Amino acid sequence: MSHIQKILERAERDGSIRPSALSPMPEPARAAAVAVMPEPVPFRPIDVPAPPAARVISGRLHPSLQATLRAGSVGADHYRSLRTRIQQVAHGRSFNALLVTSPRSGEGRTHTAANLALSMTQELDRRVCVVDANLRGAQLRQLFGLPDGPDLGDVLAERAGLDEALVYLEEHNIAVLPGDEATTHSELLGSAAMRRVMQALRARFDRIVIDGPAAAPVADIALLTPLVDALVLVVRAGVSTKPSIHEAIASINSDKLLGLVLNDAQ
Repeated sequence: MSHIQKILERAERDGSIRPSALSPMPEPARAAAVAVMPEPVPFRPIDVPAPPAARVISGRLHPSLQATLRAGSVGADHYRSLRTRIQQVAHGRSFNALLVTSPRSGEGRTHTAANLALSMTQELDRRVCVVDANLRGAQLRQLFGLPDGPDLGDVLAERAGLDEALVYLEEHNIAVLPGDEATTHSELLGSAAMRRVMQALRARFDRIVIDGPAAAPVADIALLTPLVDALVLVVRAGVSTKPSIHEAIASINSDKLLGLVLNDAQ
């Protein structure tokens, strides 16, 4: 973790990371993400042809997501850069399931996951799915403007099938598996049903971006880590603290951690 340690020390010196207590703040409308990753290495893409989803709908994207789709915009450039950096630091291994987490809530994790997934749809012939696995505070349904309907919690509780919950936004070439804002049974993330969901998604999509729960104050993230190929940790400039970042890193599988994403940097 020496590389990440150097990043934290540099960020603390320039004021991006605060050394003391964390003050909760809402996720920013502008999620300007900048990847802080190791040097580029070759990336080997994967090819998994499959239909995207059973239900095709027309969503209404939140303004913070629309910016990512405008060619030449600052947001589009940031997330395209982040997408490329993630590919470069995969150390040559193929992967298609990426978990996005953060030390605590309010650090831009959900906006980063959604915008990164949208950026990935712009790669040639990529089938992309974004999953809301934060069962204590799901937000993707709202960000993508989806109507009410079955969600991941319903699938895990066997109240609905995956094809009933999975929706495809044809205009944006992305599938969304929304979460349930009212669900508190987060232990379902470690169930056999969740493993089956991930197996089914891997068979359908080239890229799966999971908006996971925060690493603290509960340990839900440990239930998802074994199901993914890689993780990124989102930290927010001026909000995340060095101790909280170290605690988050200690709570996840460091072998799968690709690096940090410095969010809302000026």
